[in-house]
Amino acid sequence: MKNTWLIYGANGYTGQLIARQARQQGLKPVLAGRSHKGIAAIAAETGFDSLVFDLDNTAALNDALQGVSIVLHCAGPFSATSQPMIEACLRNGCHYLDITGEISVFANAHKQSDEATHADIVLMPGVGFDVVPTDCLAARLVKALPAATSLSLAFESGSHMSPGTAKTSIEGLAGGGCIRQDGKLKWVPLAWKTREIPFKHGKRLAVTIPWGDVFTAFISTGVPDIEVYMAAPPSSILQMKRLRMLKPLLSMQWVQNLMKKRIEKSVTGPEPEERQASQMQLWGEVTTADGRSVSATMTTPNGYDVTVSASLGIVEHLLVSDVEGGFYTPSLLMGADYATSLPGVTFEINS
Repeated sequence: MKNTWLIYGANGYTGQLIARQARQQGLKPVLAGRSHKGIAAIAAETGFDSLVFDLDNTAALNDALQGVSIVLHCAGPFSATSQPMIEACLRNGCHYLDITGEISVFANAHKQSDEATHADIVLMPGVGFDVVPTDCLAARLVKALPAATSLSLAFESGSHMSPGTAKTSIEGLAGGGCIRQDGKLKWVPLAWKTREIPFKHGKRLAVTIPWGDVFTAFISTGVPDIEVYMAAPPSSILQMKRLRMLKPLLSMQWVQNLMKKRIEKSVTGPEPEERQASQMQLWGEVTTADGRSVSATMTTPNGYDVTVSASLGIVEHLLVSDVEGGFYTPSLLMGADYATSLPGVTFEINS
């Protein structure tokens, strides 16, 4: 039985956090990525075996996955990196996990569910803060109100972004917003709608964003109408609306590349003290066609810390469990209560 697992992108901000925590938990991943210097540094720190290869090198990719049972893919933007790794996992019989929040990546992976079933591998993007807590929140709400026809989710972040997350957000600016309506994805303008969200710690103004749950929550719950909101000050929301006029410019590859290079030079990700001092506030509500509703709040540690604990918990589950192949969301694989089993997560439902 294969019991070796691999972190690709282990030299990135989140990949390093996962590798360090894996060592503390007695897990032994192989660390991989395309940066010789970066991978060598984290491998020396943790004592783990390491590999260096590019995703466009098919032979090297196949060689790297020999004997590997699980790949935890942490190298974004996943719109560019996920498919080569998914194809390699399908060829080599490895479960595929990643930490994306990109709707396009979820949709692309879901299209390959039959192939994953035939290869007997788990295909599951979104094993971090995107989208474990919100997916489990949605599943618990629908369990409380099975007749729900609409779902709204919201979160408030307590810290700034890592370089990888920031670069992914640049792609999101060009794509605009997205909701689910009548079971289908509907692309809408950036900052399409605002509403006041009653988080546990107080009310906050929030704006619609193209969060991964717009795709995954429908798979998990079957609710046809879904919107996801992010708390933001009015000035930021106004700026997002102004960016609508720049969509043609933001869609140009050279503009995105320029903005991403600036991020690489200026964004480092939150320091440990900032992560420890910050929390994520989540809220969700389901409503039926006749107006009944149920809402709930959830509080979690910093999103990057949730990504570490959630992804490693799923890795540990797959290392010891015989799971049928196919596409999964977090709540479908781990159960609706998985998020509240993670360290520091609290949940409160309101009728």
